[in-house]
Amino acid sequence: MRGVKAITAAATAALLLAELGPVPALAETIESALVRSYQNNPQLNAQRALVRSTDENVPQALSGYRPKVSLTATAGGQYTDEQLAAGSAAVSGVSRQRSVGITANQSLFNAQNAPRVRQAESQVSSAREGLRALEQSVLLSAATIYMDYLRDAAIVEVQRSNTRVLEQTLKQTQDRFNVGEVTRTDVAQSEAQLAAGRTQQLTAESNLTTTRSNYRRIIGVEPQNPAPGSPVDRFLPSSLSAAVELSLTQNPNVTAAMYGVDVNFLQTKVAEGALLPTVALQASVSQGYETQLTVYRLFNASVGVQLSLPIYQGGAEYSLIRQSKESLAQQRLVLDQTRDQARANVVTAWGQLVAGKSQVASAQAQVTASEIALNGVREEAKAGQRTTLDVLNAQQALVNARNALVTAQHDRVVASYNVLNYIGRLSPQVMGLSTNIYDPSVHYQQVRDNWAGVRTPDGR
Repeated sequence: MRGVKAITAAATAALLLAELGPVPALAETIESALVRSYQNNPQLNAQRALVRSTDENVPQALSGYRPKVSLTATAGGQYTDEQLAAGSAAVSGVSRQRSVGITANQSLFNAQNAPRVRQAESQVSSAREGLRALEQSVLLSAATIYMDYLRDAAIVEVQRSNTRVLEQTLKQTQDRFNVGEVTRTDVAQSEAQLAAGRTQQLTAESNLTTTRSNYRRIIGVEPQNPAPGSPVDRFLPSSLSAAVELSLTQNPNVTAAMYGVDVNFLQTKVAEGALLPTVALQASVSQGYETQLTVYRLFNASVGVQLSLPIYQGGAEYSLIRQSKESLAQQRLVLDQTRDQARANVVTAWGQLVAGKSQVASAQAQVTASEIALNGVREEAKAGQRTTLDVLNAQQALVNARNALVTAQHDRVVASYNVLNYIGRLSPQVMGLSTNIYDPSVHYQQVRDNWAGVRTPDGR
Protein backbone atom coordinates (compact mmCIF):
# COMPACT_ATOMS: atom_id res chain seq x y z
CA MET A 1 0.00 0.00 0.00
CA ARG A 2 2.84 2.39 0.79
CA GLY A 3 4.27 1.71 -2.69
CA VAL A 4 1.00 2.63 -4.34
CA LYS A 5 0.95 5.90 -2.44
CA ALA A 6 4.52 6.59 -3.54
CA ILE A 7 3.59 6.23 -7.21
CA THR A 8 0.45 8.29 -6.73
CA ALA A 9 2.34 11.11 -5.01
CA ALA A 10 5.09 11.17 -7.64
CA ALA A 11 2.68 11.19 -10.54
CA THR A 12 0.43 13.80 -8.94
CA ALA A 13 3.42 16.09 -8.40
CA ALA A 14 4.30 15.78 -12.07
CA LEU A 15 0.87 16.40 -13.61
CA LEU A 16 0.95 18.90 -16.41
CA LEU A 17 -2.19 21.02 -16.09
CA ALA A 18 -1.80 24.34 -14.31
CA GLU A 19 -5.13 24.23 -12.52
CA LEU A 20 -3.92 21.42 -10.30
CA GLY A 21 -2.02 23.68 -7.93
CA PRO A 22 -0.22 26.99 -7.29
CA VAL A 23 2.89 27.83 -9.28
CA PRO A 24 6.17 28.27 -7.35
CA ALA A 25 7.39 31.85 -7.37
CA LEU A 26 10.69 31.07 -9.11
CA ALA A 27 9.30 28.53 -11.56
CA GLU A 28 9.65 28.93 -15.30
CA THR A 29 6.20 29.22 -16.88
CA ILE A 30 5.10 28.35 -20.36
CA GLU A 31 4.43 32.05 -20.99
CA SER A 32 7.96 33.05 -19.99
CA ALA A 33 9.34 30.29 -22.22
CA LEU A 34 7.34 31.67 -25.13
CA VAL A 35 8.72 35.15 -24.42
CA ARG A 36 12.30 33.85 -24.43
CA SER A 37 11.87 32.12 -27.77
CA TYR A 38 10.12 35.17 -29.25
CA GLN A 39 12.94 37.49 -28.23
CA ASN A 40 16.01 35.34 -28.82
CA ASN A 41 15.29 32.77 -31.51
CA PRO A 42 18.00 33.31 -34.19
CA GLN A 43 15.80 32.03 -37.01
CA LEU A 44 13.14 34.55 -36.08
CA ASN A 45 15.65 37.39 -35.89
CA ALA A 46 16.99 36.41 -39.31
CA GLN A 47 13.47 36.55 -40.74
CA ARG A 48 12.98 40.01 -39.26
CA ALA A 49 16.15 41.12 -41.06
CA LEU A 50 14.76 39.68 -44.29
CA VAL A 51 11.59 41.73 -43.86
CA ARG A 52 13.67 44.88 -43.33
CA SER A 53 15.56 44.06 -46.52
CA THR A 54 12.26 43.64 -48.39
CA ASP A 55 11.15 47.08 -47.16
CA GLU A 56 13.81 48.60 -49.42
CA ASN A 57 11.92 47.38 -52.50
CA VAL A 58 9.47 50.25 -52.02
CA PRO A 59 11.94 53.19 -52.16
CA GLN A 60 13.59 51.42 -55.10
CA ALA A 61 10.25 51.36 -56.92
CA LEU A 62 9.50 54.97 -55.93
CA SER A 63 12.79 56.03 -57.50
CA GLY A 64 11.03 55.80 -60.87
CA TYR A 65 9.12 58.97 -59.96
CA ARG A 66 12.17 60.87 -58.80
CA PRO A 67 14.67 62.85 -60.88
CA LYS A 68 17.98 61.38 -61.91
CA VAL A 69 20.91 63.78 -61.91
CA SER A 70 24.45 63.07 -63.05
CA LEU A 71 27.59 65.15 -63.05
CA THR A 72 30.26 64.63 -65.68
CA ALA A 73 33.71 66.15 -65.92
CA THR A 74 36.45 65.59 -68.45
CA ALA A 75 40.04 66.73 -68.86
CA GLY A 76 42.57 65.99 -71.56
CA GLY A 77 44.57 67.34 -74.45
CA GLN A 78 44.19 67.36 -78.22
CA TYR A 79 46.64 68.26 -81.00
CA THR A 80 45.07 69.88 -84.07
CA ASP A 81 46.60 70.64 -87.47
CA GLU A 82 43.84 72.18 -89.60
CA GLN A 83 43.84 73.90 -93.04
CA LEU A 84 40.46 75.10 -94.29
CA ALA A 85 41.38 75.40 -97.99
CA ALA A 86 44.30 75.04 -100.36
CA GLY A 87 46.62 77.96 -100.05
CA SER A 88 45.06 79.16 -96.80
CA ALA A 89 46.94 79.47 -93.58
CA ALA A 90 47.13 76.34 -91.48
CA VAL A 91 46.03 76.30 -87.87
CA SER A 92 47.81 73.93 -85.57
CA GLY A 93 48.44 73.56 -81.88
CA VAL A 94 47.54 71.74 -78.68
CA SER A 95 44.29 72.44 -76.76
CA ARG A 96 43.92 71.49 -73.11
CA GLN A 97 40.29 70.37 -73.07
CA ARG A 98 38.33 70.74 -69.84
CA SER A 99 34.59 70.48 -69.32
CA VAL A 100 32.00 69.96 -66.59
CA GLY A 101 28.30 69.33 -67.02
CA ILE A 102 25.11 68.38 -65.18
CA THR A 103 22.31 66.34 -66.72
CA ALA A 104 18.89 65.89 -65.13
CA ASN A 105 16.13 63.53 -66.24
CA GLN A 106 12.62 63.59 -64.78
CA SER A 107 10.06 60.99 -65.80
CA LEU A 108 6.72 62.53 -66.66
CA PHE A 109 4.93 59.34 -67.64
CA ASN A 110 5.93 55.72 -67.32
CA ALA A 111 3.20 53.10 -67.15
CA GLN A 112 5.48 50.75 -65.21
CA ASN A 113 6.09 53.03 -62.22
CA ALA A 114 2.71 52.69 -60.47
CA PRO A 115 2.45 48.88 -60.67
CA ARG A 116 6.07 48.58 -59.56
CA VAL A 117 5.35 50.56 -56.40
CA ARG A 118 2.20 48.58 -55.63
CA GLN A 119 4.05 45.35 -56.33
CA ALA A 120 6.82 46.33 -53.91
CA GLU A 121 4.23 47.15 -51.26
CA SER A 122 2.60 43.76 -51.77
CA GLN A 123 6.02 42.11 -51.44
CA VAL A 124 6.47 43.89 -48.11
CA SER A 125 3.05 42.70 -46.94
CA SER A 126 3.82 39.15 -48.05
CA ALA A 127 7.15 39.24 -46.19
CA ARG A 128 5.38 40.41 -43.04
CA GLU A 129 2.96 37.50 -43.28
CA GLY A 130 5.92 35.18 -43.73
CA LEU A 131 7.39 36.64 -40.55
CA ARG A 132 4.09 36.14 -38.75
CA ALA A 133 3.99 32.52 -39.91
CA LEU A 134 7.50 31.94 -38.56
CA GLU A 135 6.63 33.67 -35.28
CA GLN A 136 3.74 31.26 -34.86
CA SER A 137 5.94 28.30 -35.74
CA VAL A 138 8.57 29.35 -33.19
CA LEU A 139 5.98 29.90 -30.45
CA LEU A 140 4.34 26.56 -31.23
CA SER A 141 7.71 24.81 -31.07
CA ALA A 142 8.42 26.51 -27.74
CA ALA A 143 5.07 25.50 -26.26
CA THR A 144 5.47 21.94 -27.55
CA ILE A 145 8.99 21.43 -26.20
CA TYR A 146 7.93 22.95 -22.87
CA MET A 147 5.13 20.42 -22.57
CA ASP A 148 7.43 17.66 -23.85
CA TYR A 149 9.81 18.36 -21.01
CA LEU A 150 7.02 18.31 -18.43
CA ARG A 151 5.71 15.04 -19.85
CA ASP A 152 9.10 13.33 -19.96
CA ALA A 153 10.05 14.58 -16.49
CA ALA A 154 6.75 13.26 -15.14
CA ILE A 155 7.27 9.88 -16.79
CA VAL A 156 10.76 9.67 -15.28
CA GLU A 157 9.30 10.25 -11.82
CA VAL A 158 6.63 7.63 -12.41
CA GLN A 159 9.24 5.10 -13.56
CA ARG A 160 11.54 5.85 -10.62
CA SER A 161 8.70 5.38 -8.18
CA ASN A 162 7.77 2.16 -9.96
CA THR A 163 11.34 0.91 -9.58
CA ARG A 164 11.30 1.65 -5.84
CA VAL A 165 8.00 -0.18 -5.44
CA LEU A 166 9.29 -3.17 -7.42
CA GLU A 167 12.42 -3.28 -5.28
CA GLN A 168 10.24 -3.36 -2.19
CA THR A 169 8.03 -6.03 -3.75
CA LEU A 170 11.05 -8.18 -4.55
CA LYS A 171 12.31 -7.87 -0.97
CA GLN A 172 8.92 -8.86 0.40
CA THR A 173 8.71 -11.80 -2.00
CA GLN A 174 12.17 -13.02 -0.99
CA ASP A 175 11.19 -12.79 2.67
CA ARG A 176 8.06 -14.84 2.01
CA PHE A 177 10.12 -17.34 0.01
CA ASN A 178 12.49 -17.74 2.93
CA VAL A 179 9.59 -18.75 5.19
CA GLY A 180 8.06 -21.01 2.54
CA GLU A 181 4.99 -18.92 1.66
CA VAL A 182 5.86 -18.56 -2.05
CA THR A 183 7.96 -20.45 -4.55
CA ARG A 184 11.15 -19.64 -6.40
CA THR A 185 8.97 -18.82 -9.41
CA ASP A 186 7.42 -15.88 -7.56
CA VAL A 187 10.87 -14.53 -6.76
CA ALA A 188 11.96 -14.88 -10.40
CA GLN A 189 8.83 -13.07 -11.58
CA SER A 190 9.57 -10.20 -9.18
CA GLU A 191 13.18 -10.03 -10.37
CA ALA A 192 12.12 -10.00 -14.01
CA GLN A 193 9.59 -7.24 -13.41
CA LEU A 194 12.19 -5.18 -11.52
CA ALA A 195 14.67 -5.56 -14.40
CA ALA A 196 11.99 -4.46 -16.85
CA GLY A 197 11.14 -1.51 -14.60
CA ARG A 198 14.77 -0.40 -14.47
CA THR A 199 14.96 -0.62 -18.28
CA GLN A 200 11.87 1.54 -18.58
CA GLN A 201 13.38 4.03 -16.14
CA LEU A 202 16.61 4.26 -18.14
CA THR A 203 14.66 4.76 -21.36
CA ALA A 204 12.59 7.53 -19.76
CA GLU A 205 15.74 9.24 -18.45
CA SER A 206 17.32 9.05 -21.91
CA ASN A 207 14.23 10.60 -23.46
CA LEU A 208 14.32 13.38 -20.87
CA THR A 209 17.98 14.12 -21.68
CA THR A 210 17.13 14.48 -25.37
CA THR A 211 14.16 16.70 -24.58
CA ARG A 212 16.30 18.87 -22.29
CA SER A 213 18.77 19.41 -25.13
CA ASN A 214 15.98 20.40 -27.53
CA TYR A 215 14.54 22.70 -24.85
CA ARG A 216 17.86 24.52 -24.67
CA ARG A 217 17.98 24.78 -28.47
CA ILE A 218 14.46 26.17 -28.86
CA ILE A 219 13.95 28.22 -25.68
CA GLY A 220 17.57 29.32 -25.32
CA VAL A 221 18.09 28.32 -21.67
CA GLU A 222 18.10 25.17 -19.60
CA PRO A 223 14.73 24.29 -18.04
CA GLN A 224 14.47 25.94 -14.63
CA ASN A 225 11.85 24.25 -12.45
CA PRO A 226 9.12 24.51 -15.15
CA ALA A 227 5.64 25.06 -13.78
CA PRO A 228 2.62 23.14 -15.11
CA GLY A 229 1.24 24.37 -18.41
CA SER A 230 -2.38 25.00 -19.28
CA PRO A 231 -4.44 24.96 -22.50
CA VAL A 232 -5.21 28.18 -24.36
CA ASP A 233 -8.88 27.40 -24.97
CA ARG A 234 -9.84 30.93 -23.89
CA PHE A 235 -8.32 32.29 -27.10
CA LEU A 236 -10.07 29.77 -29.36
CA PRO A 237 -13.40 30.19 -31.19
CA SER A 238 -16.39 28.36 -29.80
CA SER A 239 -17.00 26.08 -32.79
CA LEU A 240 -15.18 24.27 -35.57
CA SER A 241 -16.93 26.29 -38.27
CA ALA A 242 -15.76 29.54 -36.69
CA ALA A 243 -12.22 28.15 -36.47
CA VAL A 244 -12.29 27.23 -40.16
CA GLU A 245 -13.47 30.72 -41.09
CA LEU A 246 -10.64 32.28 -39.11
CA SER A 247 -8.08 30.00 -40.74
CA LEU A 248 -9.18 31.15 -44.21
CA THR A 249 -8.76 34.82 -43.34
CA GLN A 250 -6.10 35.04 -40.59
CA ASN A 251 -3.76 32.13 -41.21
CA PRO A 252 -0.50 33.81 -42.29
CA ASN A 253 0.19 31.16 -44.92
CA VAL A 254 -3.14 31.98 -46.56
CA THR A 255 -2.68 35.75 -46.36
CA ALA A 256 0.89 35.45 -47.68
CA ALA A 257 -0.43 33.48 -50.66
CA MET A 258 -3.07 36.17 -51.24
CA TYR A 259 -0.36 38.83 -51.37
CA GLY A 260 1.54 36.52 -53.70
CA VAL A 261 -1.38 36.71 -56.12
CA ASP A 262 -1.22 40.51 -55.94
CA VAL A 263 2.53 40.49 -56.62
CA ASN A 264 2.11 38.33 -59.71
CA PHE A 265 -0.87 40.34 -60.98
CA LEU A 266 1.12 43.56 -60.69
CA GLN A 267 4.09 41.92 -62.38
CA THR A 268 1.80 41.36 -65.37
CA LYS A 269 0.95 45.07 -65.36
CA VAL A 270 4.65 45.95 -65.22
CA ALA A 271 5.31 43.70 -68.22
CA GLU A 272 2.41 45.24 -70.16
CA GLY A 273 3.73 48.71 -69.38
CA ALA A 274 6.80 47.98 -71.50
CA LEU A 275 4.54 48.31 -74.59
CA LEU A 276 3.37 51.81 -73.66
CA PRO A 277 5.12 55.13 -74.41
CA THR A 278 7.27 56.97 -71.89
CA VAL A 279 7.62 60.72 -71.53
CA ALA A 280 10.58 62.35 -69.78
CA LEU A 281 11.84 65.88 -69.19
CA GLN A 282 15.55 66.26 -69.86
CA ALA A 283 17.77 69.21 -68.99
CA SER A 284 21.52 69.66 -69.19
CA VAL A 285 24.09 72.36 -68.53
CA SER A 286 27.76 72.17 -69.47
CA GLN A 287 30.78 74.46 -69.36
CA GLY A 288 33.83 73.66 -71.47
CA TYR A 289 37.27 75.23 -71.96
CA GLU A 290 39.45 74.87 -75.05
CA THR A 291 37.14 72.26 -76.51
CA GLN A 292 38.51 73.35 -79.87
CA LEU A 293 41.75 75.05 -80.82
CA THR A 294 39.97 78.25 -81.82
CA VAL A 295 37.43 78.27 -79.00
CA TYR A 296 38.56 79.10 -75.48
CA ARG A 297 35.22 78.75 -73.62
CA LEU A 298 31.95 77.08 -74.56
CA PHE A 299 28.72 77.09 -72.49
CA ASN A 300 25.73 74.88 -73.39
CA ALA A 301 22.28 74.60 -71.81
CA SER A 302 19.35 72.58 -73.08
CA VAL A 303 15.91 71.48 -71.95
CA GLY A 304 13.35 69.34 -73.70
CA VAL A 305 10.72 66.66 -73.49
CA GLN A 306 11.43 63.23 -74.91
CA LEU A 307 8.71 60.85 -76.02
CA SER A 308 9.70 57.23 -76.55
CA LEU A 309 7.32 54.72 -78.12
CA PRO A 310 8.55 51.12 -78.45
CA ILE A 311 7.57 49.50 -81.74
CA TYR A 312 9.26 46.12 -81.69
CA GLN A 313 12.03 44.93 -79.39
CA GLY A 314 12.56 41.42 -80.68
CA GLY A 315 9.50 39.91 -78.97
CA ALA A 316 10.95 39.56 -75.48
CA GLU A 317 8.39 41.93 -73.99
CA TYR A 318 5.50 39.85 -75.34
CA SER A 319 7.03 36.68 -73.92
CA LEU A 320 7.37 38.34 -70.51
CA ILE A 321 3.68 39.25 -70.54
CA ARG A 322 2.65 35.68 -71.35
CA GLN A 323 5.04 34.36 -68.73
CA SER A 324 3.63 36.72 -66.10
CA LYS A 325 0.08 35.58 -66.84
CA GLU A 326 1.06 31.95 -66.39
CA SER A 327 2.78 32.78 -63.09
CA LEU A 328 -0.36 34.57 -61.96
CA ALA A 329 -2.50 31.54 -62.77
CA GLN A 330 -0.06 29.30 -60.92
CA GLN A 331 -0.10 31.54 -57.84
CA ARG A 332 -3.91 31.49 -57.76
CA LEU A 333 -3.80 27.71 -57.72
CA VAL A 334 -1.26 27.86 -54.89
CA LEU A 335 -3.68 30.07 -52.97
CA ASP A 336 -6.47 27.51 -53.40
CA GLN A 337 -4.13 24.76 -52.28
CA THR A 338 -3.03 26.77 -49.24
CA ARG A 339 -6.63 27.42 -48.23
CA ASP A 340 -7.49 23.72 -48.55
CA GLN A 341 -4.47 22.82 -46.44
CA ALA A 342 -5.36 25.40 -43.80
CA ARG A 343 -8.90 24.07 -43.61
CA ALA A 344 -7.68 20.48 -43.27
CA ASN A 345 -5.15 21.44 -40.59
CA VAL A 346 -7.79 23.17 -38.50
CA VAL A 347 -10.24 20.28 -38.76
CA THR A 348 -7.53 17.80 -37.77
CA ALA A 349 -6.26 19.91 -34.86
CA TRP A 350 -9.79 20.59 -33.64
CA GLY A 351 -10.53 16.87 -33.66
CA GLN A 352 -7.36 16.22 -31.67
CA LEU A 353 -8.36 18.90 -29.17
CA VAL A 354 -11.83 17.44 -28.66
CA ALA A 355 -10.39 13.94 -28.35
CA GLY A 356 -7.72 15.20 -25.97
CA LYS A 357 -10.32 16.49 -23.52
CA SER A 358 -12.02 13.10 -23.42
CA GLN A 359 -8.71 11.27 -23.21
CA VAL A 360 -7.70 13.18 -20.08
CA ALA A 361 -10.97 12.28 -18.38
CA SER A 362 -10.63 8.64 -19.45
CA ALA A 363 -7.01 8.46 -18.32
CA GLN A 364 -7.92 9.91 -14.92
CA ALA A 365 -10.64 7.31 -14.54
CA GLN A 366 -8.16 4.63 -15.60
CA VAL A 367 -5.68 5.75 -12.91
CA THR A 368 -8.35 5.71 -10.22
CA ALA A 369 -9.56 2.26 -11.22
CA SER A 370 -6.00 0.93 -11.45
CA GLU A 371 -5.21 2.17 -7.95
CA ILE A 372 -8.31 0.48 -6.57
CA ALA A 373 -7.51 -2.70 -8.47
CA LEU A 374 -3.92 -2.78 -7.21
CA ASN A 375 -5.03 -2.28 -3.63
CA GLY A 376 -7.53 -5.10 -4.00
CA VAL A 377 -5.05 -7.46 -5.59
CA ARG A 378 -2.53 -6.79 -2.81
CA GLU A 379 -5.08 -7.57 -0.13
CA GLU A 380 -6.22 -10.70 -1.94
CA ALA A 381 -2.60 -11.82 -2.33
CA LYS A 382 -2.13 -11.57 1.41
CA ALA A 383 -5.08 -13.89 1.82
CA GLY A 384 -3.62 -16.32 -0.70
CA GLN A 385 -6.29 -15.63 -3.35
CA ARG A 386 -3.88 -13.89 -5.75
CA THR A 387 -0.39 -14.71 -6.96
CA THR A 388 2.70 -12.54 -7.03
CA LEU A 389 2.29 -12.28 -10.80
CA ASP A 390 -1.19 -10.83 -10.33
CA VAL A 391 0.25 -8.15 -8.07
CA LEU A 392 3.03 -7.34 -10.53
CA ASN A 393 0.58 -7.11 -13.41
CA ALA A 394 -1.67 -4.78 -11.44
CA GLN A 395 1.37 -2.70 -10.54
CA GLN A 396 2.38 -2.39 -14.20
CA ALA A 397 -1.20 -1.53 -15.15
CA LEU A 398 -1.10 1.39 -12.71
CA VAL A 399 2.21 2.61 -14.10
CA ASN A 400 0.83 2.44 -17.64
CA ALA A 401 -2.26 4.35 -16.54
CA ARG A 402 -0.10 7.07 -14.96
CA ASN A 403 1.97 7.39 -18.11
CA ALA A 404 -1.19 7.54 -20.21
CA LEU A 405 -2.58 10.31 -18.01
CA VAL A 406 0.60 12.37 -18.27
CA THR A 407 0.68 11.89 -22.05
CA ALA A 408 -3.02 12.76 -22.42
CA GLN A 409 -2.55 15.98 -20.43
CA HIS A 410 0.46 16.86 -22.61
CA ASP A 411 -1.49 16.20 -25.81
CA ARG A 412 -4.43 18.22 -24.52
CA VAL A 413 -2.33 21.35 -24.06
CA VAL A 414 -0.37 20.96 -27.29
CA ALA A 415 -3.57 20.42 -29.28
CA SER A 416 -4.96 23.76 -28.07
CA TYR A 417 -1.77 25.52 -29.21
CA ASN A 418 -2.01 23.75 -32.57
CA VAL A 419 -5.53 25.05 -33.15
CA LEU A 420 -4.46 28.56 -32.16
CA ASN A 421 -1.59 28.30 -34.63
CA TYR A 422 -3.71 27.11 -37.54
CA ILE A 423 -6.30 29.86 -37.13
CA GLY A 424 -3.51 32.46 -37.18
CA ARG A 425 -3.85 33.71 -33.60
CA LEU A 426 -0.77 32.25 -31.92
CA SER A 427 0.87 35.62 -31.29
CA PRO A 428 2.16 37.64 -28.32
CA GLN A 429 -0.60 40.19 -28.86
CA VAL A 430 -3.45 37.69 -28.65
CA MET A 431 -1.99 35.79 -25.70
CA GLY A 432 -0.94 38.96 -23.89
CA LEU A 433 2.68 37.91 -23.44
CA SER A 434 4.77 40.30 -21.38
CA THR A 435 7.28 41.32 -24.04
CA ASN A 436 8.07 44.09 -26.49
CA ILE A 437 6.28 43.33 -29.75
CA TYR A 438 8.39 43.59 -32.89
CA ASP A 439 6.61 45.98 -35.26
CA PRO A 440 7.88 45.67 -38.86
CA SER A 441 6.05 48.83 -39.92
CA VAL A 442 8.47 50.99 -37.91
CA HIS A 443 11.43 50.22 -40.17
CA TYR A 444 9.21 50.48 -43.25
CA GLN A 445 8.16 54.03 -42.39
CA GLN A 446 11.77 54.97 -41.66
CA VAL A 447 13.02 53.98 -45.12
CA ARG A 448 10.01 54.38 -47.41
CA ASP A 449 10.53 58.02 -48.33
CA ASN A 450 14.31 58.19 -48.01
CA TRP A 451 15.80 59.94 -51.04
CA ALA A 452 19.43 59.40 -50.07
CA GLY A 453 21.73 57.94 -47.45
CA VAL A 454 23.54 54.63 -47.01
CA ARG A 455 23.09 54.13 -43.25
CA THR A 456 20.36 51.86 -42.00
CA PRO A 457 17.96 53.26 -39.37
CA ASP A 458 19.88 51.45 -36.62
CA GLY A 459 23.09 53.26 -37.59
CA ARG A 460 24.95 50.60 -39.58
